[in-house]
Amino acid sequence: MISPPTQQAPHMHPSRPSRRRRPCPSRRLRQAGFTLVELMIASAIGLVILAGMASLFVSNSKIQAEIEKANRQVENGRYGIELLSTDLTNAGFYGELDPSALPPPTALPDACATDLASLSAALPLAVQGVDQADASSLSCISTDLKPNTDVVVVRRTETCVAGTGNCAGVADGGVFLQASLCNNSSELGSSTPTDFYNLDSDPTKLTRHMRDCSTVAGTGTAAVVRRYLVHIYYITNNDNPGDGIPTLKRAELGGPDKGLVFTEVPLVEGIENMQLEYGMGNGVFSAAPADWSAVIAVKLNLLARNIDQTIDYTDTKSYTLGRDASGAAIAIAAANDHYKRHVFQSQVILRNPAGRKAP
Repeated sequence: MISPPTQQAPHMHPSRPSRRRRPCPSRRLRQAGFTLVELMIASAIGLVILAGMASLFVSNSKIQAEIEKANRQVENGRYGIELLSTDLTNAGFYGELDPSALPPPTALPDACATDLASLSAALPLAVQGVDQADASSLSCISTDLKPNTDVVVVRRTETCVAGTGNCAGVADGGVFLQASLCNNSSELGSSTPTDFYNLDSDPTKLTRHMRDCSTVAGTGTAAVVRRYLVHIYYITNNDNPGDGIPTLKRAELGGPDKGLVFTEVPLVEGIENMQLEYGMGNGVFSAAPADWSAVIAVKLNLLARNIDQTIDYTDTKSYTLGRDASGAAIAIAAANDHYKRHVFQSQVILRNPAGRKAP
């Protein structure tokens, strides 16, 4: 029997891989982009966002500028109060000299006097005010004095001894007070109160002594010497001529290498007004007390103003700064300008006069 032929598998060449046919895409993909309308819409949205960011930046800058103005105003007002308070607290400090033993002046002293006799006569008055001052009443201060503002005079010595620490020595010039602790007949034992101390600009005339003095005049240890200070505080219309910045200033007597003259020293910019009231031991305050030697406290009222304007702000407020000599409230009318203002107040006890009057 003959077997049927067997069907053989197709011959596969060993060196050729099998081919698989890839399906063809039904259509070619297209590259997509933005249309003109889409670009215009995106640009518009971008401009709106940019405008908002610019507006926010400008707004933040204005707010920051106003915060800086307010901070400067507060700093200036507080510094002015602190400066006046510190000097008033030390008013009447004469080292070892008790001025209550000295006769009060027969007339209100000239605050600008520089002769030794006038300075000596004014020692019992630790403070002296000029209510609602004008430039013609005080020859040693600027003619730019702001009208209807107060002036206050503070008299004292430096708390340090001349020539020690940071205190300038007698050789540097100025006016010096030397209080005696010697109880001989030519000093504290004298019946003449002016023998209790020396007040002079000539170092050779500072001849008072300490407690180890002898009954023989001119012997013993020399008493310590302190620089004598007279500070006159006032408000001017300008810091520098024509700049329109109201400023708290101080006229200072003498000092190293200055001689017996008053020198103007700018202190705080932006202080526009100063009003003061003076308290006596009975608790009554007055802008013009009858007896300045009885003053033991001072009420301070400062009106501080921004140095720069705020264009979109108008100051329509009025301000009350204590009371005048008649007892009426001092009202500062609204300026209706573009400066912001704030009132700073404080009450200061004159420790030295108050301590001497304490029972």
